[in-house]
Amino acid sequence: MTRQRIILVDDHEVVRLGLKALLDRHPQFEVVAEAGTAREALQLVEQHQPDVVVMDIRLPGGSGIEACEKITEKFPKTQVIMLTSYAEDEMLFSAIRAGAAGYVLKQIGGDDLVRAIEAVGRGEALLDPAVTQRIFQEVRRAAKEEEASAFSHLTQQEKHVLILVSEGKTNREIARELYLGEGTVRNYVSSILSKLNVSNRAEAAAYAVEHNLRDHLD
Repeated sequence: MTRQRIILVDDHEVVRLGLKALLDRHPQFEVVAEAGTAREALQLVEQHQPDVVVMDIRLPGGSGIEACEKITEKFPKTQVIMLTSYAEDEMLFSAIRAGAAGYVLKQIGGDDLVRAIEAVGRGEALLDPAVTQRIFQEVRRAAKEEEASAFSHLTQQEKHVLILVSEGKTNREIARELYLGEGTVRNYVSSILSKLNVSNRAEAAAYAVEHNLRDHLD
C-alpha cells in the first residue's frame, strides 16, 4: 500500500505532536517532517515533496496562505490543507485563491481530519462543513453582482423599455404603456442595442432574460 507522505506545519509544538500521534495510528499515512514557521515549511516541502501539507494559517515569519501559494505554484502535486482556528471569510477565500485543496477548522474531529487528508490526497477539494455555507453565499452574491453589472450602463427608463422589449412588445405598445412618443422609444431601443452590443431586439430580449433584468429594477 502506498502511504501518503505528510508534512505538519504549526507554530505550536503541542498541536503538531497531537496531529502526529493521530496520523501515526493510521498505516496509510507517514509524517515525514514538521515545521513551526512558513520558511521552514517551504524548505521541508522542497526537500521532501510530500503528498499533503497540513498547515496552520497563522504562522511566524509569513502567513500559511502565502506559503500555500508558493507550494502549489512550485509543487502542483502537493496538496495543502489549511488547518485553522478561525472561520473568517477573508481567510477562507484567500486560502482558496492561494490554491489550498482543503480548509478545515481545528475543532474538527480526528476521524474527519483523516478523511479530509485522504480526500485531498486523491485530488479532491474539501471544505469544513462549518464554512461550506459561506462559499455558497459568496457565489450567490458574486452572481448577483455580475447580473447587476450587466445593466449598470443602462438608465432606469432604458431598463423599463428593455423589459417590455423582452416581452415581445412593439415600439407602439411600449410607447403607449410608458406614456412616451414612438420616436422616443425607437431612440431608447437603439441606445439599448448599442450599450448591450447586440444587433437586434431578439438578442436584447435574450440578454435581459439571461441576466435576470427584473431582479435589478429600482
